[in-house]
Amino acid sequence: MMSLNGKNAVVTGGGRGLGRAIASVLAERGAAVAVWDLNGEGAEETVTAITEAGGKAIAIACDAADADEIAAAAARTRAELGPVTILVNNAGITNYVPFTDLTEDVWDRMIRINLKGPYLVTREFVSGMLEAEWGRIVNISSSSAQTGAPAMGHYAASKGGVIGLTKALAIEYAGSGITVNNVPPGFVDTPLLREGFDLDAVAAKMPMKRPGKPEDIAHAVAYLVSEEAAYVTGQTLSVNGGRYLL
Repeated sequence: MMSLNGKNAVVTGGGRGLGRAIASVLAERGAAVAVWDLNGEGAEETVTAITEAGGKAIAIACDAADADEIAAAAARTRAELGPVTILVNNAGITNYVPFTDLTEDVWDRMIRINLKGPYLVTREFVSGMLEAEWGRIVNISSSSAQTGAPAMGHYAASKGGVIGLTKALAIEYAGSGITVNNVPPGFVDTPLLREGFDLDAVAAKMPMKRPGKPEDIAHAVAYLVSEEAAYVTGQTLSVNGGRYLL
């Protein structure tokens, strides 16, 4: 198992689903994890699961798309854990709106949370990574940004922006010891995705004939934040059971 002993990580949107699995796997591998989530109760539940398993974690209620809340959460994280050199930008939303019904308010909210949020959180921590001459940033994007999806123009655009941001930052920081990659999940069995899909019916059409598990994404993230992935940057690691091949 790749060790993350001595590393401090922040996982946004860590209160359920993919974020909970990611935080748990990073803690299992030795990282101390700050679990940020708008739902403080969900963050606490994740931390309880981690600490009961012998890991170290703290829960912070935070809007990861609000600069003031991010600054306060980052200050608390540093005070309780120390410098942060692993960041997983996982917090996000989704919904389904036909393009002709898509209002500016719905568009702006999607972009604020899914794209501006990762920009703000990354901006908060990248200076510390530069000082440490070591950092790992993983952005959770979406297979919808790779393939397109009906009634999801705003969502696909926001996650496509995440992929573009990943590549730009990877080039900018390639010589500094910081890597920046992204993982676009396919159909993964999470509460968020079940809100919009008959997951089992869709997965039956996929090459592997099953939905993904949150842990499938979490283990990909754990690899990308490890020392073993030091020469991997700017990459889109698709974890989708072969969906992107169709």
